[in-house]
Amino acid sequence: MINKLSSLLNAAQITLSDQQKQQLVGYVEMLHKWNKAYNLTSVREPEQMLVRHIMDSIVVEPHLHGSRFIDVGTGPGLPGVPLAIVRPDAHFTLLDSLGKRIRFLKQVQHELKLDNIEPVQSRVEDWPAEPPFDGVISRAFASLNDMLNWCHHLPGGEGRFYALKGVVPEAEIAALPAGFSLDRVVRLSVPQLEGERHLVIIKRAK
Repeated sequence: MINKLSSLLNAAQITLSDQQKQQLVGYVEMLHKWNKAYNLTSVREPEQMLVRHIMDSIVVEPHLHGSRFIDVGTGPGLPGVPLAIVRPDAHFTLLDSLGKRIRFLKQVQHELKLDNIEPVQSRVEDWPAEPPFDGVISRAFASLNDMLNWCHHLPGGEGRFYALKGVVPEAEIAALPAGFSLDRVVRLSVPQLEGERHLVIIKRAK
């Protein structure tokens, strides 16, 4: 699986250390193993997980600004765990309301020795932001409107909301709630992934 990952990284022009590659593969192996009992993802094949979970997550990394992030509705740790592996100098809070997912993430944290993630079981609207986060990240979590309504208290003044989307959600962008504005939309290129991928970045309106 390391060879498959390496070829995907080369195609995306992403350079990682051998340790980072081992951690990413280790995460996929754990996800595959736990998935049988915990049903953490609909993707069943490890090689598909490399494309649809690992690569789809880490192509976002160059666009993240800051060092403290929260991944809301993280599920089995996506995109937070792959991002934490490729950006070891940043800290990622992984928030989910389901206990089985948090149990899995604590095991990931232990086995992969990831000291820059913090799995938390909580509803997002109940979680305090002390200190505020530099970025709020979501992948397949909710509409932009719901994300901003539920997570508005999490980032600091210069913090950003990062929503991983498929096609550009034009209607959602047009209906952003008051107090927020579109920063930019980044088209993402994920090797061997069919369909469009975009990162929608939202900021507080000045």
